Amino acid sequence: MEQDSMSCYEDIENLEFFHPNLTRHTAESMLLQNGTDGTYLLRPSSKTGKHWEYALSVKCDKSVKHFNVSWTGTEFQFGHGTFKSLQDLLTHFSNQPLIGGESGQLVLLCRPYPRDIAEPDLYEEVTVHAELSTADANNTTSGFSINSKEGFLTKEGRYFKTWRTRWFLLQKNELKYYKEKTDKSPIRVLDLNTCRECSQDNSKKPKPFVFRLVFDWRTFYMSASSEQDMKEWINVITWRLNR
Repeated sequence: MEQDSMSCYEDIENLEFFHPNLTRHTAESMLLQNGTDGTYLLRPSSKTGKHWEYALSVKCDKSVKHFNVSWTGTEFQFGHGTFKSLQDLLTHFSNQPLIGGESGQLVLLCRPYPRDIAEPDLYEEVTVHAELSTADANNTTSGFSINSKEGFLTKEGRYFKTWRTRWFLLQKNELKYYKEKTDKSPIRVLDLNTCRECSQDNSKKPKPFVFRLVFDWRTFYMSASSEQDMKEWINVITWRLNR
């Protein structure tokens, strides 16, 4: 059985959608930010037991569901069902929907999330909406996500060229800015799918740390509080544009 378990582990290690160092919260962040309904990945579970324990994390609606998958030495156990191979399990749930959490939301396994996707080295606090996990020992949520950023920037006005401080929030391919951090409604929502360029701009001296967003209909100029903050905004927005 030990030999079978080692062979199973080696097979799982070679799967393109197995993320060996991924935590629950990072999995939630990646799937919420980049996945669509049915996007899934496999990762080690934080539960401890006598069997090999894994967690199947699946994007479903506006949340991420986590399901426990155990290797008993001869088969994979998923809830009350058993499967001879992981491929059998995936094939089954690509045709028969999973029921996630108390909400009863149905979802099919549609597309794997490969581990070789390059992610920017930026981790910012945003709200993560996640259902209680059946695959982890600690069922707590976290304000942790990647590929998102928020903070104050000073923006140049379109007509009078005055600079005003605004609260900016980047989520997915939308950049929103607000008059105040506590405002619920943004002044404007910029669709980054229509943005052609994000780069540093030195034409606004003596204003420091300025970068620009170029659209066909307008160029926006923003000034950050530091060079590091400016570079972070440019990096995460450019990564979005390149996708």
